[in-house]
Amino acid sequence: MRSSRRSEVAPFIVMDVMEAARAAEAAGRRIIHMEVGQPGTPAPAGARAALAGVLESDPLGYTVGLGLPGLRARIARLYDEWYGVKLDPARVIVTAGSSGAFLLAFTALFDAGQRVGLGLPGYPSYTQILKALSLVPVGIETAPENRYQPVPADLEGRDLAGLIVASPANPSGTMLDRGALGALIETATAAGTAFISDEIYHGIQYGARAVSALEVSDQCYVINSFSKYFSMTGWRVGWMVVPEDHVRRIERLAQNMFICAPHAGQVVALAAMGCDDELAANLAVYRENRRLMLEGLPKAGFTRIAPPDGAFYIYADVSDHTDDSRAFAAEILEQARVAVTPGLDFDAGRGHRTLRFSYARSSADIREGLARLQDFMARRTAGRG
Repeated sequence: MRSSRRSEVAPFIVMDVMEAARAAEAAGRRIIHMEVGQPGTPAPAGARAALAGVLESDPLGYTVGLGLPGLRARIARLYDEWYGVKLDPARVIVTAGSSGAFLLAFTALFDAGQRVGLGLPGYPSYTQILKALSLVPVGIETAPENRYQPVPADLEGRDLAGLIVASPANPSGTMLDRGALGALIETATAAGTAFISDEIYHGIQYGARAVSALEVSDQCYVINSFSKYFSMTGWRVGWMVVPEDHVRRIERLAQNMFICAPHAGQVVALAAMGCDDELAANLAVYRENRRLMLEGLPKAGFTRIAPPDGAFYIYADVSDHTDDSRAFAAEILEQARVAVTPGLDFDAGRGHRTLRFSYARSSADIREGLARLQDFMARRTAGRG
């Protein structure tokens, strides 16, 4: 049967690592998961209880395309609570995860063949979704001295229809302060470049709070998700905030592409926003895990790392150990029984020399994983001595 060129996208390598780890577990091996950006905790208990109460009384049919009005209003209130931004709930669109938001945003903003910039290393699905929509992803190699974030000079001569920026970023965990974010938005706006701010790791930060693009400008798209801070990956609920004159445009697309985000997930999401104590406890675990990783990874020989500002990842330069990160990750999985992600997922040009470590699981798992990595690297070094 025929197929389209648009469907010829690269695999999401971390999902392949997950499958290899699953196969190892099916064979009876205990694997420590440092590969996937998924909280080890379920949706908050209060949120799950709220859904249980609704299941007997509500058929949970379609919601309106933009999402449950109560959820949209509560999301708008979050912007006041977190950022001091007064937001009209009418500008909030509930989506089928942040992935659904990316599809809607790219479709609403760009025509086939247009160029959209994204920082490297960066979330790989940006590139593949753009390709599947017949758009042209333009990778911008960011510098370690800029903490793997784009700067205005990186945009010169690019002729971009759009720019997508993540802060905190995946895989680096680095953030842009208000000045840096504002300079990027100003440069993009002056060039007629649509600005998309990926804020799905907001709420997970360890020093200064993350800055929302909405603190700088109303003329941008902001994408967020309940997957990370709210610990709801499998429920597939995200949201985006768009300029007022784009709401109806997005609504028409959402109605036809998705009808609505999962109704049950929206119920859980609304309730999760009131589970502050449990969410704060999750953040405390990430903070401790970050401390453990920054202490333990150098002991294993992974010394070329930068402390993350947010999210739950550490991006490591492993060029003193390998020039094939995919093979190295497979070796670590086989011999140390720790699943990690090759940097090729995030930067095809330089990622063969990097690994991403996720610390989203329990602290007990992180301690055990670090001990396994230290033992594996000691044996590996001795074997080559």
